[in-house]
Amino acid sequence: MNIYVSNLPYSISEEELEAVFSELGVVTSTKIITDRETRRSRGFGFVEMETEEDGLAAIEELNGIELSSREIQVKKAIPRENRSYNNAY
Repeated sequence: MNIYVSNLPYSISEEELEAVFSELGVVTSTKIITDRETRRSRGFGFVEMETEEDGLAAIEELNGIELSSREIQVKKAIPRENRSYNNAY
């Protein structure tokens, strides 16, 4: 299950993020999104959990917790092809 994590502290590493989520199940990958030019964290990322159950447990347990004085938001990631946009055309 792919999980979207926002409001991350800019100083957190992918390894630290993985450690937080691995307490609730097997993490298969983590990715913190960075600015292309500055390489600085953009404050959000993705965590992939091995099973749907682990992912749902992580969302339930970690949404709203505080990491380095920031309240993170954790929810199921929406695949790119399933996102809808309101077009005013």
